[in-house]
Amino acid sequence: MWIDNDFPKLLGAELYRPHPAYIIEMAVEPVVVHDFSKQPGQTVQLDRYRFWGKPGTKESRERTADQTLGTASARNIVKDKVLVTLREYTGPADTRDSAQPSTFKVARETLITAQRLLLDTGNLNVFHQSIGSLTLLDDYRRWRDRVFANELLKAEATGKSSKEQGGYYLPGGKEKGTDSTSGNTLGVKYDAGESAKFDITTDLLEVVKDMRKRNVPTFADGYYRCIVDPTAMMHLRQNSDFREIARYPGTGMINPMSPNQAPNANFYQGMGPAYGQAGFVAGQPVMPTGFLFEGVRWFESTNLPEQNYDLIITDEATAAASYAASQLIFFGPQAVGVGIGGNNAQILLNNNDDFSRFIIMIWSLFAGFETLNKDFITVGYSFVY
Repeated sequence: MWIDNDFPKLLGAELYRPHPAYIIEMAVEPVVVHDFSKQPGQTVQLDRYRFWGKPGTKESRERTADQTLGTASARNIVKDKVLVTLREYTGPADTRDSAQPSTFKVARETLITAQRLLLDTGNLNVFHQSIGSLTLLDDYRRWRDRVFANELLKAEATGKSSKEQGGYYLPGGKEKGTDSTSGNTLGVKYDAGESAKFDITTDLLEVVKDMRKRNVPTFADGYYRCIVDPTAMMHLRQNSDFREIARYPGTGMINPMSPNQAPNANFYQGMGPAYGQAGFVAGQPVMPTGFLFEGVRWFESTNLPEQNYDLIITDEATAAASYAASQLIFFGPQAVGVGIGGNNAQILLNNNDDFSRFIIMIWSLFAGFETLNKDFITVGYSFVY
């Protein structure tokens, strides 16, 4: 048969290759449980751990020689069992309606020509570009990236974030529903002189302080992480201190063979993701490392959902109006969990190939996604005006 039996495997393997344009899953580092025996409709168990709370004093932890430790009132580490129901997800979707399924079709002549090109050049990216499968891969990556963003955004329903709980944070620490002016559906009013843009010197410090006060753990590098919309990033970069860090983030990768060279030499020599930028190794993209500022590692994403709210910003208009809201999602580890069933993400072929004239395919995934710790998440906003 003219179709290479390894073609679905070759294309399916690309589903697992991370891409610098879609960094939310990499930044989140989700809790993953994979049960090959589970099918859609069945559940996978994820564990959600909590902290003890108050550590107590030195005397409260002191024990005597005749004291029984295994008492009936003793309790184990607090752990919630989160059952995630697996669903079947497929792509691509209809370009006119994302809720309707579609397929990816390649003509026989196109694929045979591309296979010869792959043998001649060995360039896998050119191969995927030449048959259009790069679009199929992008569809999966973009969808999965957005799923993780939406799971993080669920923390907003918890209410206003504080030192006790996660939730939303509006510039100036405003709370929803505190203004009843007609048309102000968000219930928020910014008086003259008050900024509705997320501010580095007040809002960022408040968010980080609250996360530390409610004992949100940091990642292994000792920092929280933040996914930022490009518009919100523009607002942040209007601060001179932040702009200086964002311009030359991190220290880059030091070449162990030439430690006397400055780290920025790697930016020119192709040693990797220097200064938080996405680099290339052997023609393949390297994920960006983000940059550090005020205890947070920052990642910019173009795949966050667009949102608008009706509120009053007096410096713009005295009446309520609709304003775009750009997100800044702060979080710690164990914020999101993923349950996977079957063979994980894979490429499937349609046997109806019109007498072997076409190859028709989709990507398929049995999985469930769930927010595990909403208290580990703060959803910040910066209004556009």
